[in-house]
Amino acid sequence: MPSDTLATTLDDAVSRAGAALLRRQRPDGHWVFELEADATIPAEYVLLEHFLDRIEPELERRIGNYLRATQGAHGGWPLFHDGAFNISASVKAYFALKMIGDDPDAAHMRRARAAILAAGGAERTNVFTRAQLALYGEVPWRAVPVMPVELVLLPRWFPFHLDKVSYWSRTVIVPLTVLMALKPRARNPRGVHVPELFATPPDRVRDWIRGPFRSGWGHAFKHLDSVLRVIEPAFPKLTRERAIRRSIGFVTERLNGEDGLGAIYPAMANTVMMFDTLGYAPDHPDAAIAWASVRKLLVIEADRAYCQPCLSPVWDTGLAGHAVAEADSAASPSIARATDWLRERQVLDVVGDWAAARPAAPPGGWAFQYANPHYPDVDDTAVVGMLLHRHMQAGGGDPAHAEAIARARDWIVGMQSKGGGWGAFDADNDKMYLNHIPFADHGALLDPPTADVTARCVSFLAQIGMAADDPVLARAILWLRREQMPDGSWFGRWGTNYIYGTWSVLCALNAAGVAPDDPAVRRAVGFLQATQRDDGGWGEDNETYADAPRGQYHRSNPSQTAWALLGLMAAGEAESPAVARGIAWLAGCQKPDGEWDEEPYTAVGFPRVFYLRYHGYRLFFPLLALARYRNLQRGNDKRVAWGF
Repeated sequence: MPSDTLATTLDDAVSRAGAALLRRQRPDGHWVFELEADATIPAEYVLLEHFLDRIEPELERRIGNYLRATQGAHGGWPLFHDGAFNISASVKAYFALKMIGDDPDAAHMRRARAAILAAGGAERTNVFTRAQLALYGEVPWRAVPVMPVELVLLPRWFPFHLDKVSYWSRTVIVPLTVLMALKPRARNPRGVHVPELFATPPDRVRDWIRGPFRSGWGHAFKHLDSVLRVIEPAFPKLTRERAIRRSIGFVTERLNGEDGLGAIYPAMANTVMMFDTLGYAPDHPDAAIAWASVRKLLVIEADRAYCQPCLSPVWDTGLAGHAVAEADSAASPSIARATDWLRERQVLDVVGDWAAARPAAPPGGWAFQYANPHYPDVDDTAVVGMLLHRHMQAGGGDPAHAEAIARARDWIVGMQSKGGGWGAFDADNDKMYLNHIPFADHGALLDPPTADVTARCVSFLAQIGMAADDPVLARAILWLRREQMPDGSWFGRWGTNYIYGTWSVLCALNAAGVAPDDPAVRRAVGFLQATQRDDGGWGEDNETYADAPRGQYHRSNPSQTAWALLGLMAAGEAESPAVARGIAWLAGCQKPDGEWDEEPYTAVGFPRVFYLRYHGYRLFFPLLALARYRNLQRGNDKRVAWGF
């Protein structure tokens, strides 16, 4: 394609994509897009309504439409678009549909039931699903690992302590252990039960807590579970009452208004059920706001509805802001409104749970959601900090932005783990033996350092001027080098997967001044070039969190193609044929309205357990890649100037 034609095509694509993104900016300056998970969350919402006897038939009819539409060809429900059958999601979806009123003899219900039974029956679901079933009396409480509410009273030096697990585990566990101690029974006003989903009647199952165990720790913890099961009934009543009071105090301190405990659905739903079980009236202020926080997560459309796992406005605004800044100007009015909105949400006055590991770190982070002050995360903080800095470098922004950036820097530096990397919400949250307790069958109890989050912190610190030989950055870069895979890629914890991780690290190494001919950079470039698809794009399957080939999928996806392109451009490959082909693919599949379609899930809550579809990813990442390519082609300097 002639250079003038390419330039016109790029300008048109960037213009239309930028206009599409700006149309979605809210009047106060922020962006927020739907955040979709699998069938689990909407199904759990239906079960919650029946637990409380607050049934809304019209809402549930729409949720039923959503659940039926997401049923897979295998008869059950997957964890992500076009994914394999998952027994836990399928049991919850079937139970919810039966609650809604679907006939068990209907074709879709028969197919689901057959798939569940073929997979071993509802007795083989995960811990959280069995806990949900226990609340309805479908399984005995012995189907769930012992998690005494007295855990909240343990000293910090004890091998298991709430400070030693991730924030999401902490906020889910505390109200759940109250429920496990009090063992309430759902109201279930329609008397719906699902005995037909069990291959063995629940009262005859003797191996609820079973392997395969991933290590010797698993066998040891299984033995401990057996011991606790015998002695827990003898725990002193006064101690149990004190533990419940401590748990209530933990929850109410972090209730977080209409944004809810931890601002994540499982913790919020457990809180609602905890208050109900404790006898709180629906109009009690704590119970009412907890219920309102759950309701805030609903997406209600004309003929379908679902419940989001959480809301993502800070993340969406930061990412959209970077794309608009690249396409237009970092000093534009839209960026000014976005950065003003973001700065107002910096957590400055709350010393959150992170301080248990880092008491000397001053507050200064951003949370993912509208509000979650006890749980800011360094990934959001780095992305927002880079946007504020870029806005100021372009000559815009309130002078207060500089103070916000400085406080973000100090908090991120304070949150670095001992090995040099960063976790998302906590420092040194890496007691790996805890991932082997029976309760942690999802293997995601912890928040250890990861390459993508560490890379974002490196990008931020380098962009705002920290030298690569500063001990903070030097340790982080060394940590990243150690984490590189033999094929040149890096693991992506919060995005799918090795394409996401590799993009993130290449941006960080570029920001820190690592040369394009560095061996680590060249190996990463080789990985991205080798995984480019014949059509010019890139895609990656969520099954790469299991054993699927890295960086591969049966189709190209806009967001993953953009990540690969951004990584290659950060590695000095802006003029390579691979980048030109990828740009052509992105421009070629753009819709007339400036947007892109993307059904596959390209983000992660917990690898192999819980996946996410950010509805904004298909908009701002392709725009960022196209605009960056255009800008590099126009300029004399082919080096990417920014950390993101």
